[in-house]
Amino acid sequence: MNFTKTWNHLWHWNDQVKSQLKNSVKILTFSQPDPKHADNVREAERQELEQEEPNPPNQPRLYSKVQLIGLFLGPLLFLLIQFVVQPETMSAEAVSMLGMIAWIATWWVTEALPIPVTSLLPIVLFPILGIMEMEGVTASYGDPLIFLFAGSFMIALTMEKWNLHKRIALSVIAFVGTNPNTIILGFMIATGFLSMWISNTATTMMMVPISIAVAKHVSDSLKNTDIDTSPGVFPFGTALMLGTAYAATIGGFGTLIGAPANTILAATLNNLYDVQIAFATWMMFGVPLVVLLVPLVWFYLIKIAFPMKVNHIPGGREIIKEELRNLGKTQYEEKIVLTIFSLTAFAWITRSFLLENFIPGINDTIIALCGALLLFLIPSKNKKDTILDWNTALKLPWGILWLFGGGLALAAGITNSGLDSWLGEKLVAFSNAPLFIILLFIIGLITLLTEFTSNTATSTMVYPIVAAGAATLGTDPVVLMIAACMGATFAFMFPVAAPPNAIVFASGYVKMSKMASAGIWLNLICIVISCLIVLYFVPIVFGNLSVM
Repeated sequence: MNFTKTWNHLWHWNDQVKSQLKNSVKILTFSQPDPKHADNVREAERQELEQEEPNPPNQPRLYSKVQLIGLFLGPLLFLLIQFVVQPETMSAEAVSMLGMIAWIATWWVTEALPIPVTSLLPIVLFPILGIMEMEGVTASYGDPLIFLFAGSFMIALTMEKWNLHKRIALSVIAFVGTNPNTIILGFMIATGFLSMWISNTATTMMMVPISIAVAKHVSDSLKNTDIDTSPGVFPFGTALMLGTAYAATIGGFGTLIGAPANTILAATLNNLYDVQIAFATWMMFGVPLVVLLVPLVWFYLIKIAFPMKVNHIPGGREIIKEELRNLGKTQYEEKIVLTIFSLTAFAWITRSFLLENFIPGINDTIIALCGALLLFLIPSKNKKDTILDWNTALKLPWGILWLFGGGLALAAGITNSGLDSWLGEKLVAFSNAPLFIILLFIIGLITLLTEFTSNTATSTMVYPIVAAGAATLGTDPVVLMIAACMGATFAFMFPVAAPPNAIVFASGYVKMSKMASAGIWLNLICIVISCLIVLYFVPIVFGNLSVM
């Protein structure tokens, strides 16, 4: 009875997170209405929230059809593979591992259980199936890079707590003029920069209400023209929303902590090949790509996908300045957070060629945790607690940390069971194919898969498989795994591909057809660019990390 109640509570909290995401966007959409309208909006939202209260804790969780199918299909695939698939050259442990991949992947894709819960399956089943010992499996969930992500996320949460991230974004946007094209560029630059250090989901959630306020103002100023300014049709509004979402995704690629796919890649390479990607090394690779892709996507949105007929919009800058005035003067706490953030970023960048000479043993994880600990130690001026308190730290995405661990456990299981060698043998037929064709296939296939599943789950699944096939194909695993990371990151067609896409879609300013038609061309462009980058730029940056 207690177990059932606890289980239903877990699903209730899962639904609350989803509904809060949607309703927070709706509520923030009406950020500047007149008082009378605001009262009506609040009353409507209150009634809607009461009507939409999902699955109260005392009621059983109802599965959707897809979830119900996935719930039974996952174990069924495992059993079929376990008792039907018996290749002569495959060990019993490798067969079990292949079945576990099918089971976990099915539950991840269908969300039969919450994705983080599914990520705990290796702890339960790997020791039972003889794939790995318990100590080896659980070690994956305590990988140093998981704590790198935790430390950096605590710093990001502190920036959000004191509104420093909003001040940075508004300050960047305030430099742009009243030209609609430069307004969009300003939003994309601010979003891309913040996403390098804060999760792209949090960045987009912050930027969307500001974007909506600007789009609404522009719409009102063009009422007496022949331009259709209704949400979902207005070219400026659509381009602004998509630009914000796409910049958040692209910006996250700039640093190791900017997106989970990057962190998982570094951890997988370290576990499989003892190859460590330094924070500064990844920035040398990621930042130039951000600098290249943000202007390219901006140009595509304003000139090809959603060209604007108006070259000047009165009052666009005033909205941003008003938002800055509402924030008031920079607080003591903001200055402390900015100082510690800057010192942490400086330490990350200079660690490999400067700090290691003075502090042997220092690494990016230690730097991140030191930054977070300092925020816990320094008292705030206007509050009774410290700059970072435990209630804020509790907002850490613990589920993503479990997902990291599950992905690393899968990678270790593939190696320990010998499945990597068996997969490599089956790829011999492709060993003579040109590298460009191999890259095109890998990046294109993973991009397509990411459009329909979580990009974090996708990257977690494919990294070990790509690594397993690299040796047989005669290709450096580092190169192919970075290609897989790019394929899992640059997916722009559908809301489910990435959280920023889902958030702007919920705003009402972007239709599914508009996102798909604009995103498909960006996908194709990024697939080709990714292939060229992997062929010619990756060897320059990561050449010293080759495991060939």
